[in-house]
Parts: sequence; C-alpha cells; structure tokens
Amino acid sequence: MNYRQQFAEEIYAHLQEISDVDEIISLIEEPKYNTHGDLAFPCFTLAKKMKKAPQQIAEELSLKVKAPFLEKTAAAGPYLNGFLNKAIVSKQAIQRINMEKESYGSSSVGTGKKITLDFSSPNIAKPFSMGHLRSTVIGNALANISEKYGYEAIRINHLGDWGTQFGKLITAYKQWGSEEKIRENPIKELFHLYVMFHEQAEKHPQLEDEARFWFKQLESGDEEANKLWKWFREESMKEFAKIYELLDIAFDSYDGEAFYNDKMDGIVQELKAKSLLSLSDGAEVVDLAAEDMPPCLIKKKDGATLYATRDLAAAVYRSRTYHFEKSFYIVGQEQRLHFEQLFLVLQKMGYGWAASLKHVPFGFILKDGKKMSTRKGKVVLLEDVIKEAIDLAYQNIKVKNPALENKEEVAKMVGVGAIIFHDLKNERQNNIEFNLDEMLKFEGSTGLYVQYTHARACSILWKASSENNFPVSGLTDSHSWTVIKTLMDFPNIIEKSFQQAEPSVIAKYVLKLSQDFNKYYGQVKILTDDKEQNSRLALVKSVAIVLKEGLRLLGVKAPEKL
Repeated sequence: MNYRQQFAEEIYAHLQEISDVDEIISLIEEPKYNTHGDLAFPCFTLAKKMKKAPQQIAEELSLKVKAPFLEKTAAAGPYLNGFLNKAIVSKQAIQRINMEKESYGSSSVGTGKKITLDFSSPNIAKPFSMGHLRSTVIGNALANISEKYGYEAIRINHLGDWGTQFGKLITAYKQWGSEEKIRENPIKELFHLYVMFHEQAEKHPQLEDEARFWFKQLESGDEEANKLWKWFREESMKEFAKIYELLDIAFDSYDGEAFYNDKMDGIVQELKAKSLLSLSDGAEVVDLAAEDMPPCLIKKKDGATLYATRDLAAAVYRSRTYHFEKSFYIVGQEQRLHFEQLFLVLQKMGYGWAASLKHVPFGFILKDGKKMSTRKGKVVLLEDVIKEAIDLAYQNIKVKNPALENKEEVAKMVGVGAIIFHDLKNERQNNIEFNLDEMLKFEGSTGLYVQYTHARACSILWKASSENNFPVSGLTDSHSWTVIKTLMDFPNIIEKSFQQAEPSVIAKYVLKLSQDFNKYYGQVKILTDDKEQNSRLALVKSVAIVLKEGLRLLGVKAPEKL
C-alpha cells in the first residue's frame, strides 16, 4: 500500500536515464493543492540527462504512466501529478488497517537487531523533578517507536548513584543531618541537606575539601561511607518507583554509575596499552587536539575517576552484553561535548561499533525563562505535578461526565497523558516553559484533545454495532479522502520519527488526524443508513485504531469513554 513507491516504479518503467528507482522515490512529493492530485514528480533533474525541457518530459510521462491505483496522471508545468483512484485506494487502506489493527505501521527493518536506550537517569538522594521529565518521556517514546520499527529495545536507567555529590551529601549529613528526620521523609530531608551544603560552602570553602575527602573514602570502600551511600540509594529507589508507576514506564536495567566502579580500571589500562593517555596538569587525559576538541579527562590529579571513565566502561559493557545495532543516549543538549568526546575516544580505542552510538539531545524545561536548579532548591517536583494533573482531570470529568464509570482510572490516563503529550508535541531540542495551566488545558493542541477524539470514535462504533466488523467498499467523497490520506501516512510517520529520533513527529501526526476526523465528523452523517454506512464505520474504526496506537507510542493511554 505504499503508493509513493508504486508511483515511482511506474515512472521508472518508462525511464532509461535513471538507474535506481530510489532516486525517483526521493523526489516524489505531495502537491501543495489538492486539485493537483495526491503525488507529484518534479522532472527538473531529468532535463539535463534527457536533453529536454522538464515540461515536455512531464507531458510525455503523463501519456505513459498508467496503473489501476491511479485515476489519472497529468502534467502541470514541470511536474507529473498522480491522482489516486479514491474508490480502490480507500478500500485497500481501510481494509488493511482494520485487519492489521495495532500492528498497522509496524516495520521489519529492525527485526533481529537490538537497540539500547539510556534515559531518565535521575540522581540518587535528589527529588525526581520536572527537569527529569524530558529524558524520561522522550526515551520511553523512542523505545516504543524502536519496537514499532522492529528492534528489540533495551531500556537502561543509568542512575546517578556515584560521584562527588555523594561526598557533599555525606559531609552535609555528618554536619547537620538527623537519622530520624531522614527516615521520616528521606528525599525531602536529603535534598534539604544537599541544598544546605551549597549554601554553606559559599561561606566556608573548606567544606568542598571535606566533600572530596568523603567521596575518595567512598571510592576506597570505606565502611561508613559505603553504608550511608547504600542507605541513600535504597530510599531514593523507593521514591523513583512511585514516579515510574504513575508514568507506567519500566526499565530492563537500573545499572547506574556505581555498577561500573570495578570496570573502570580495565578501561584505564586499555587506554594506556593503546598509548592514548597523557598527563595534563597532573590529570590523565586523552588528547583530542587533532580533532579540535578539549582533552577528555579520564582521571583527576587525586586519582578519582570522572563521568567519561564510567561512560566508556558502560559503553564497552553494553556492547559486549547486548551486541546492539544502535545505542541512544537521551541526555540534555548541555552534554553534547561530553558525548562527542566519548564517541571519539571509543573510535580511537578501535571500537567500530562506536559509529552506531547516538546522542539524542533535548532542550531545558524552564521556569520563568530560567533553567531549574537543583543546587539552589529551585525545583518543581514531578510527583506533585502529576498528582495535581490527575486531580484536575478528575474534577473536570465530574463536571463534564458525572455518570462515567472508573473516573479515577480515566483521570489518571488524562492527567498523566496531558503532561507527557505537552512535552512530546514540542520538538525535543526546543526549550519548554513550565506552565501547569498550559500543560493541563483540555482543548487545543493537547493530549486530551486526541484522547477525546479517540473516545468519540469509540462512541460512534459502540452506537453502531457490538461486533464492529464492517464490510468495506471504497469511499470517494472529499471529506473521507482527507482522513484516508492521513491514515495512509502513518507508516511513513513511524519511519520518520525513528530516523530523526523525534517523538514530536508522531504527536503532531495524531493531532492532525484528530483535526481531520473532527472535521469529517462535523460534515458527514456517519450513522445514516445507506450503502456507504459500513465503509464509514470501518473508517471510524481505522481512526480509533491509529489514534490509540499513536498515543501508545508516546506513552499515553487512550480511554474509550471520556
């Protein structure tokens, strides 16, 4: 049902000047105006090869290119325009979607291949803030999209459970901490201590030295430091589990930075053996001056390891463990240089698979135009936002549909969906202003608008039949055709979203499909008892299938009643 490809093949059959049909496929576009058809092939590139004007080539091709799926072809200046046969194409499209159901749009490109996705990665002993939302929901959506594209997706939560911040936290706990307070409210109290450390360190710089000492103790296996670290980690994991349950996100691995402690020395030895390490002000680095980059720090003067050391160990471990075809790191754009250095060092180490590593950057969530800062305590807790969103959704449902069953369950779908969709409808590299009112709007370009559209389609089907198995004939009216063309684009949308690692492509698509369907609903009497009723209902069912699947890929639920 890839009519773009079929159109290209029909054109290719009449051209000796082009050696590859893919060249034609890459040129085919959708005409700007519906009156110009459904597919357009620009003939400019052929003019030089054929020594003819593009207008003449288009005219000649319009007389030759014929196929059952085409109503007609016509030249429009230098373009060959193809008009799809609405009756044949609409019938095939609707039948295919109704038959394949949620499998529609799936690809076999990644079959038998694995992709690892490193995302979410909150820091132990710090609250799960709105700042962590982006990595979490973008990563989850990309994992779902990868599976739709045929890959086996391995979801990795590379927890921030190591590093100098633990030296700071242990110092703060020993200075001002209370075991009783931490046991009562672990994350809140640990976060309070972390913020207090930075406030006090500005007045008393020696605290930074003490923090470095305690982190070194932790790295050396000191019993007291290790006991505190384990306690902080366990309490944090309990809090994170609540968030992931609300978001309905699961991971295959929670191996964080600490997991790689015993694997880093092997990396350092390998770098030495390959003559890649050099000294710089007492620190051990990989010199990247030839690539016009700052040196990649591997070990500090005091022997403490850095992020790069652990990330090198993690990449090598994942390659050996999972044998991935691709590996995505869904981490903020401020880490761009870090990943450029990381991938380059792995290439220098001779790992060919380093070319399959991809940093998937994203912008900040801003509050009042500024980046949220954990250090200064300017943070909005994700759990609070989710709970408020669910509560607002519940209040809204009570007003709009008081008789609805399972109000709490639907409110969770709507509230969580509103937050996820608000993030994913934006291109990931853009910054997003945190605005709870905007996020929870129940109209416009929102997740709820798409959810309502899905529920509306389900309601029509429920009124029509309990079986929902409708015999289909072709639909040729312009209102149906608009919806059908959008539905047919879904497999291309999946491919584009995967290739660009961009969930917003799918979010924008389900908004467009919702808008097209709501216009259709307003202009066509779907339940009119005539010979096309079954086909119209099958079209409604197709819309419900694709909206539900599109939302699922984003990590958003689609209630059948709202």
